[in-house]
Amino acid sequence: MPLMVALLAAACGSSGTKASTSGTQAATSGTLAMSSAPVTVRLGYFPNITHAPALVGVQEGLFKAALPANVTLETKTFNAGPAAVEALFGDALDITYVGPNPTINAYQKSNGEAVRIVAGSTSGGAYFVVQSDISSAQDLKGKSIASPQLGNTQDVALRAWLKSQGLNTDTSGGGDVNIKPQENADTLTAFKAGDIAGAWVPEPWATRLIQEGGGKVLVDEKTLWPQGQFVTTQIIVRTKFLDDHPDVVQAILAGHLAALAAIKADPAGSQKAANDAIEAATQKRLPDKVISAAWNNLEFTYDPISSSLQQAAQSAVDVGVLKPVENLSGLYSLDLLNNLLVAQGQPTVSGL
Repeated sequence: MPLMVALLAAACGSSGTKASTSGTQAATSGTLAMSSAPVTVRLGYFPNITHAPALVGVQEGLFKAALPANVTLETKTFNAGPAAVEALFGDALDITYVGPNPTINAYQKSNGEAVRIVAGSTSGGAYFVVQSDISSAQDLKGKSIASPQLGNTQDVALRAWLKSQGLNTDTSGGGDVNIKPQENADTLTAFKAGDIAGAWVPEPWATRLIQEGGGKVLVDEKTLWPQGQFVTTQIIVRTKFLDDHPDVVQAILAGHLAALAAIKADPAGSQKAANDAIEAATQKRLPDKVISAAWNNLEFTYDPISSSLQQAAQSAVDVGVLKPVENLSGLYSLDLLNNLLVAQGQPTVSGL
């Protein structure tokens, strides 16, 4: 595709800079040395619209095209962030698209050593969808509701919101409201059967609960954040892989920027590419009306929106799924991304 080739060339720009051994800084000028030794990079993502840049990048071959000839790309899909982080910890994954709360948890559990955020990907697109007879938080008392996985980004948002409404929960499913962490497909089935009163889920599952399950939005998460912006999906990398292969990480980021550019230039084509990738991973396509509605609820951006990460961490602490984190500033390693952005003449981004 000529358009995709042009977008990839623009995303690659000029070579960036080499990451330091700490994984958090890079030199301000110079070209990354490309190793000729064979390397395999394992990239994770979810078959969800909130991971559309990954879906488009994989489906359109943008990551593969950006990688040096000696690098082999392997892709793996996950249902929720904690599972992706577990794969990172188990040395079964190198880079992944993931939400903020599993990232924070990984950083804390490893004493700030295991992972680094290297780019943003998506903002918005998370909703608390409830049955038609639910009108307020108090209507949820004594009922069961769902989240994608204990400790994942939407699970924390749900627990924090319930707490703000005076409703307590615990991680074993007790409290004023029974939270059932489960796979999103199971949530849709349970919601349609009336077994749960609602679910805090990312797109496209929120739209499916509405269109297929007759649900309604009780909370649009963006209304809880300044300017309606919060990080839904970002890219993290194992620190050791970043230190050992900064050129490979930069190439993946070039593919990511090419995917973002493709989404902006051709929304309809990108929706089809994303749906093709979802079908490849799940053997099912999303209905066109679902993907179109869900797509419009998301903002795809390389900005990691670092300010929202700090609040997400505090919310996780407040609801008991995370121990206090003193300093998250070392979690960001944005120099490789910023070098690509400078080469394109785009605004750079910053961490905490």
